Amino acid sequence: MNAYEQHMKELAVPMRKELTDQGFLELTTEDNVNDFMKNVDDDATTFVMVNSICGCAAGIARPAAVTVASQNPIKPDHLVTVFAGQDKEATESMREFIMQAPSSPSFALFKGQNLVHFIPRSNIEGREIEDLMEDIKESFDSHCS
Repeated sequence: MNAYEQHMKELAVPMRKELTDQGFLELTTEDNVNDFMKNVDDDATTFVMVNSICGCAAGIARPAAVTVASQNPIKPDHLVTVFAGQDKEATESMREFIMQAPSSPSFALFKGQNLVHFIPRSNIEGREIEDLMEDIKESFDSHCS
């Protein structure tokens, strides 16, 4: 690993912890993603955050995700995350399940292996955090029980 890669890996540690400290399961390998997604119950809901180092992930996406996931009365069964640009194989594997244009940060909500809601970066960046939290809340309220 070169100095740049090492620096970026160290820089990402608190960005990972912001989610894992709030109960998100971090999937760091292709096998982790495939094992999780292929073994999830058909009726289970899974909220996926595709994490990123960018400013909109730090200022809007991660805070919105942890706030709604912890405070909304209706929650998905599982909270998971992959880190774009860091865990490349895991992220690519998750994107195969998401089946949308690559976007980071982004949010995906699954019922079983079926994508039921997706929020791409274009619906995160430049928005008020309250508006994004409302989008996530509505997704949970509509698809989780």
